[in-house]
Amino acid sequence: MPPTVAAREVHERVAALPHVLRAAALAWLRPENELALTLAPYDGGPDSRRATNGHDTFVPLHGVPYLLKDLFDVAGVPTRAGSTFVEQVRPTSGDSAIVVRLRALGAALAGKTQLVEFASGLTGENPHYGDCPHPHFSNRLSGGSSSGSAALVAAGVVPLAIGTDTGGSVRVPAAWCGLYGFRLTPGNELIRDAFPLAPTMDTAGWFTANATDMLTTWQVLSCRAAACGSQAGASTGATSNKLSQTPRGCYLPGRSLLPSIDPEVDAACEQAAAQFAPHADAATESSLLSSWQNAIDAYLTIGMSEAYAVHRDWLAPYREHYDPVVWQRFTDAGHYPPEKIAAARATLQQIRQTFAQFFSHYDFFILPSVPTAAPTKVECTAELRRGILALTAPASLGGLPCLSVPVPLTAGLSAGLQIILPVADSPVVPWILAGTRHA
Repeated sequence: MPPTVAAREVHERVAALPHVLRAAALAWLRPENELALTLAPYDGGPDSRRATNGHDTFVPLHGVPYLLKDLFDVAGVPTRAGSTFVEQVRPTSGDSAIVVRLRALGAALAGKTQLVEFASGLTGENPHYGDCPHPHFSNRLSGGSSSGSAALVAAGVVPLAIGTDTGGSVRVPAAWCGLYGFRLTPGNELIRDAFPLAPTMDTAGWFTANATDMLTTWQVLSCRAAACGSQAGASTGATSNKLSQTPRGCYLPGRSLLPSIDPEVDAACEQAAAQFAPHADAATESSLLSSWQNAIDAYLTIGMSEAYAVHRDWLAPYREHYDPVVWQRFTDAGHYPPEKIAAARATLQQIRQTFAQFFSHYDFFILPSVPTAAPTKVECTAELRRGILALTAPASLGGLPCLSVPVPLTAGLSAGLQIILPVADSPVVPWILAGTRHA
């Protein structure tokens, strides 16, 4: 589309959304005339190119409008992080690295998306802007914390949206909204300047509606980001982007970690995983499950204690402005004894060592991403949160990248698989994506 037509199309798609979804998912929309100016004109060729210093340069995301989770800064636009006050205590200095990177790749920022307040939640609830509904099942929630990003890609507003994933905030909404998702690694250049939840485990990520778009985005974002990855990723060694043989992996059904997993979800995920890998052998299963025994508590201890450190000076003066649930989580973490935090750090190191040993023999590992289909509001309980973390916390503590692929369920609902990888630019990614396209 010409830029003016494309910009108008984005605005018309937003205007067509139900009001509840629009309010809960969209934090800011770039004005139509400004968006038209940032969208590069499409030349109709098989590749999109831009003239730079007299040379013809490939711009892989040429003219693609995208949305950005409101944890990343955009010059001239406040970053609220799903809250009502943080812009008063934290100025927005300029564009985040991921915005600069996407601009260089030809993508156009169309707006910013809502999230669970301060990214501390997995189901998409926010008392300030509204709980984010699933775009196709209004009585269910989208998942979070990257709720707006996932919901608006699933609703067809844009083909690409940026999120973050600390404890599953890309993997969970990708599964429930039927999307592809990718989680990078902690500490890389694309997450360092985002508003933090828990820096030890915070990662950048993104959503697409199909495997082809995921492959394109992965090709241009993962390789550069992998060079700045976490120690956990680096410890496994670099991988080539080309496969010399079929990659070796295995999977565990969800019931191995979580006996209460929904049977339909477990069966559908097991069938989907079996396309790519066999069930883990007994020794591998025992080793992994043993190291993950305290993963949920370790994740919560590290994550909330780091969140408390970020919010320490705001919790008292701005108490009435916080979501009470989020405020309580952060405040409670300020009372954790040092030995509790030390034990959680020891669990993290044990999990990373076990993963390093695993990836010395295997190229990938598969788990379900969620224990149920997208929940209703009443189903968003503490038990559901722990059930999700039983599946997502191992990779989070491992500091490992994950590819999320959707798994269809009955009646149009969906779950998802998380393909856990040793490095973000693993050649397993295009291999898996080719398999999902042909499934």
